[in-house]
Amino acid sequence: MSSQTQHLNVVHPYCYSAWGSESSSVGATRGHALLKKKSIDALTVQFCQILKKIVSTKESMGDTMKTSSFTLTEAKYVAGENIKHVVRENVTTDALKVRSYQENIDGVKLPKFEYFIDGETKNNLTGLARGGQQIQACRAAYVKSIELLIEHASLQTSFLTLYTTIK
Repeated sequence: MSSQTQHLNVVHPYCYSAWGSESSSVGATRGHALLKKKSIDALTVQFCQILKKIVSTKESMGDTMKTSSFTLTEAKYVAGENIKHVVRENVTTDALKVRSYQENIDGVKLPKFEYFIDGETKNNLTGLARGGQQIQACRAAYVKSIELLIEHASLQTSFLTLYTTIK
């Protein structure tokens, strides 16, 4: 009689398994959406940082290019109009070179460029007769301009890559 008063709810095992897989599917979908949102937020933050750096680099590039042009004019005035022959005689190989690599940010590979100086510069006797100091100052100004151009190119390519990824 006791068996008749107690009524057991019989639930088949496949009902529990369907309920469990459904809830885990919902949880996985929600987790994936949160991770995707977090990744896009991180990419957007990086995008804004790169944009700020591009603006500051462009502003400083104008002053640096103006200074480089002015130092070239000074060097031509002091050393004479044909300083290009003196410089070409003393240069045998490239001293400033560019290396490219990729930086991974949230699964997005951003191209980066960096400069490096390879070997010695053999310009200590350049313009020994006339205008040596101005030629050295002109070289230093143009090296600074090249450094800024390389940094700007790296930022621009990263900017475009992030822009296409976010869109």
